[in-house]
Amino acid sequence: MRPQRANERGTITLWVLGLCISLLFLGGLSLDLWRAVADRRQLSSMADTAATAAANGVDVEALRAGVLRLDPVRARAVARASLEGDAHGRHLDAIDVEVVGNRVTVTLRDHVDFSLLGVFMGGQRFDVQVHASAEPEERS
Repeated sequence: MRPQRANERGTITLWVLGLCISLLFLGGLSLDLWRAVADRRQLSSMADTAATAAANGVDVEALRAGVLRLDPVRARAVARASLEGDAHGRHLDAIDVEVVGNRVTVTLRDHVDFSLLGVFMGGQRFDVQVHASAEPEERS
């Protein structure tokens, strides 16, 4: 048996402790990034649904005259109603519905709070923003 030197005591303990902290950080990173990807996918679906619904907010009087044109007030109301029905009780940071000509663009912003990474990041969060556009299509 070889005698232990006094300056080597606890080296393995420190190495294992550092490895455990690194694994906790990597696990938190993967968990929080997965949550951000899932949240972005859900927001994207909500924005697509709202933009498609808003594209149905046509100006009825103009349509009767043979002109396909969006009614901006109606399109915004339809988009917001679609989002309220699709939000599943969640509160988004921002909802922006913009109507320019016959194109409606829905922008949604939300955030994902860090769970395990919150220990390392000091309560920061990951912001998610998505856009979706649609316009009415005339079919004969």
